[in-house]
Amino acid sequence: MEGLANSQDTLEESSTRLNERVVFTLYEALSTRDGDTVHKLLAPDLEWWFHGPPSHQFMMRLLTGSSASSTPFEFVAQSIAAFGSAVFVEGCDPTRSISWVHAWTVKDGIITQVREYFNTSLTVTRLGNPAQSLTPCSSSISSYSPNNNPLHCPPVWESSVSDQVGKSVPGLVLFV
Repeated sequence: MEGLANSQDTLEESSTRLNERVVFTLYEALSTRDGDTVHKLLAPDLEWWFHGPPSHQFMMRLLTGSSASSTPFEFVAQSIAAFGSAVFVEGCDPTRSISWVHAWTVKDGIITQVREYFNTSLTVTRLGNPAQSLTPCSSSISSYSPNNNPLHCPPVWESSVSDQVGKSVPGLVLFV
């Protein structure tokens, strides 16, 4: 039984690395303006969610070709982390005082969803069965649970580049 559990962990780890590679390839294709690769990686019905000022919808303008700016926004990834189908990428443009985080969802090698956060600090945590968690939840006496089972789920990832733009930003918590 232990061998089966280990093979499942290896399979999940392999899938996570593949998802991270898909998103990394997307950023490479965006930086070289390789539209064919971009379209192969994105689902035709890509679900899009944006949190930030409307003037900062740089990714949407880039992907739709509606960017009219003489100085296009360059998405240079400063960190990338994957947890199952969720891949988080962050970067910043200190000259514009903009930090950004993209949360991508990858299924079967295709990106199906993107959530964009501009000038927002992001913390990702995982809730659920500790045995299934990538970063297990741990018991904590100070936490409260309705079933009287105390549970504390620490963050599995936190953005950090918002500090580089030199201003205070709102924070959000995502659950994966």
